[in-house]
Parts: sequence; C-alpha cells; structure tokens
Amino acid sequence: MGVSVVIIVKNGAATLSSCLESLKAFDDVVVYNNGSTDDTAAIASAYPNVRLVEGEFIGFGPTKNAAAEYAVHDWILSLDADEVMDEAIVAEIMSLALEPKTVYTLLRKNFYKTTEIRHCWGADEIVRIYHRKTTRYSDKHVHEHILSEGLGRSTLHNSFSHYPYQSISEFVIKADRYSTLFATDNVGKKSSSPAKAFFNGLYSFFRTYILKRGFLDGYAGLIIAFSHMATNFYKYIKLYELNLEQKRQRGE
Repeated sequence: MGVSVVIIVKNGAATLSSCLESLKAFDDVVVYNNGSTDDTAAIASAYPNVRLVEGEFIGFGPTKNAAAEYAVHDWILSLDADEVMDEAIVAEIMSLALEPKTVYTLLRKNFYKTTEIRHCWGADEIVRIYHRKTTRYSDKHVHEHILSEGLGRSTLHNSFSHYPYQSISEFVIKADRYSTLFATDNVGKKSSSPAKAFFNGLYSFFRTYILKRGFLDGYAGLIIAFSHMATNFYKYIKLYELNLEQKRQRGE
C-alpha cells in the first residue's frame, strides 16, 4: 500500500533540499509549486521520485486539496517544504497497516533556525496522513485542517522536525500573509474593531511570553511572542477594514 507525499510550496528553497532528502524512501512526492521566484523548481526537479507541478495558490486548504489530486496513491502524507522527516518516522509510516477510515497524527518538533523551541511552540500533534477518497482538507484559506469527524485517529510514536523561520524578516512576511488570509476568510462572518485588534494582540503576547513561558526560549521567545502579537493585531484590524468596506458596498 503506497503513500504519496504532497507538498505545496512558494519560495521554499532554503529548506526544500533537506525536506526532499528526508523523503527518498517514498516513490511518489508531489511538489506543487505556487509561482516561486527562487530555486524551488530547480531543487525539486533534481530528485527522481519528485514530480513538480505548477499551480495557483487559492488558500491553504483548497490548494492542498488541489495538489493531492496529482498523487499516484490514495494515501496522502501532507507536508510543508520546511518540514523534515527522520529515518525512524519514515520507517514507522512504511510499516503501518493503514485503514481508510482512520487518519494518522504525527508529533512535530518546532525550531527557530536550528534551535528547538520548547515553550512558545513546543511539540504539537497534527493529522497529516489520510485517505483522499475518505476525507480531505477543509476549505479554509488559513488554519486549514484535515476533516476527521466520524473517523478513527491513530498517533505515530516518532516525530519529525519543523523549521518555519530562518530569519526575523520571515516572521514579518508571514505575519502579513497570514493576517490577510484570515481577514479574507472571515469578512462578513466575524465582527472586529480596533479595540479587539489591540487587546487580542496584547493577550497573544502575554499568553506566549508569560503563560507559556516563552521567556525560557531566550531571545527567540521574544521574537516569537512579538510576532504572535503583531499577527493577531493585523488579523483583526484587517478584518475590521474589510468589514467596513463590505458595508460601504452594501450601502449600509
């Protein structure tokens, strides 16, 4: 029973080589490239088990579903270009007796550059293996997830590594991108205000840096906590603006 790895990526050259090196045991790896301007396409093309597909980004959930359609196998392992598998978890996946009505949860360790972040992010468990004829990703443009209601769930024993940020500038870029997707996804559905944006951002910093003890992660903890604050502020202030614009268009 084969498993296809599906990766959506835009400008992921900094980590894509490490990701694909860790996936050599899989016979089918789909890299769904969303208009990269760096060496992403060239890196992906260098691996014989990788098929490079060019496609449009239409939000994280819809794009991941579109990418999964190119897989050879019905079992999908969904990864990001900044995630790296180790030999133990690859071997565990290969040995699984997969059940179509079960989704599989993987444990992920998070890093800033090469330093593991144990408090701000810590390790998280996320569903990443599913049968595409049984389920799929939600249609959310951000904070997407594999739909698992009514399905069994099994957790793997081994973990993989996540390297989402290689510089402070990447925090700024992602904060802008994710906040825009959130606002677009929720316009007309959720209310917002300048006060909500301010206090949501403020609480996000307090929760990350104090309640989750992000200060124990050193200067990286401060960067992450501030990034969470900025992202949440921009999420809700952008949503406030979009809601106002929608009301104007309706003549309200």
